[in-house]
Amino acid sequence: MREPVNRTILLLDIERFSRRDDVVQAVLRRTLNSIVDRTLEAAGVEATQQYREDRGDGLIVLLSGDVAKTVLLRSLLTTTPELLHEHNLIASDSAQMRLRIVLAVGEVAHDPHAGTTGGLVGHDLNQACRLLDADVLRSALAARGDEHCVLAVSAPVYEGVVRHGHRGVRPEFFRPTDATVKDGVLSAWIHQGAAPDRIPAPATAAAAPVTVPAPVPATAAPAPRPAGDPAPDPAATGAPAPVGGPSERSGGAVFHFHGAPVIHGSLVGGDQTGVSGGEVGGDVVLGGTRTDHNPTDGSRS
Repeated sequence: MREPVNRTILLLDIERFSRRDDVVQAVLRRTLNSIVDRTLEAAGVEATQQYREDRGDGLIVLLSGDVAKTVLLRSLLTTTPELLHEHNLIASDSAQMRLRIVLAVGEVAHDPHAGTTGGLVGHDLNQACRLLDADVLRSALAARGDEHCVLAVSAPVYEGVVRHGHRGVRPEFFRPTDATVKDGVLSAWIHQGAAPDRIPAPATAAAAPVTVPAPVPATAAPAPRPAGDPAPDPAATGAPAPVGGPSERSGGAVFHFHGAPVIHGSLVGGDQTGVSGGEVGGDVVLGGTRTDHNPTDGSRS
C-alpha cells in the first residue's frame, strides 16, 4: 500500500439512480462525467491533478493539495448547478438528474491490486462517503424540488475555508447539521441553495419608534367685536386667562403704555385698542414733539 497523502475529496451521487432503466442509467452516467469534466475545468484543475473512481451511480474524485478549495467551491456553487439546469431543461422526465455532493479533506492511500480497479483506503474517505449517503442530505435534496443539487462540506472544510468568507463563498449561506451514520454522528455544513426563503436576510437596524404629538384641542373662534368696543377684562368677567394655542405668537417684546410715551415715529392720537385685545391710553407720539390746541384761545401749548 502506498503512503497516505492529503487529498481534497469530492463525491457526487445521482438521486434515484436505481429506479431508472439501463438505457437511462447509461445516459445519466455519461452526463455526470461531462458535468464533472466541465466543473473541474472551470476550477482550473488539470488532468494530472485528479483521480476518479466510478461508483456506478456516482463518482469519487480525489484532487491534489495544490488545487485551491476556494476556486473549487465557487465552481461547485455556480458551474455545476448551471450545467444541471441545462441538462434538465431538455431531458425527458425519466432522464432528469439531481445530485448530492460532498466536499471533504483527509488522508487517503491507494492500494491497487492486479486485475482490479480502485483500492482507495482511508478513514476520512469512508466518513465522507457516509455523509453522502446520510438521510439528512437526502432529505435536504428532496425538500428542494426547484433546485438540481445540494452541497455539504465537512467540518474541516468549513472551518478551514468556508467560514473565512472568501470571494464567492459566503458562510452565512451554510447551516450546520449532524448526520447520523452507522458508527456515530458526523458534523457537516449544508449550503442553503438559491431559493429566497432559504437565503438569510441581511441584518437591519431596528426602526426608531415614532412619537406622535398629542392633538391640540380645537377652540371656538371668538365672535367678532364691534369697532371701538374695548376688549373684556378676564378678571372682571371671571373668564379664564387665555391659554396659548397654535395661533398664539411667542418670542416678541411686550409693551405696556401708560400716559403718552415717545417712541420716535409718527403721531397716533387717542386711545387705541390692539387687535389682540391690548389697550393703549392717551396719545402716542412716535418721534417729534407733541403739542395740544388750547380750546379756549386757539393757541398751542
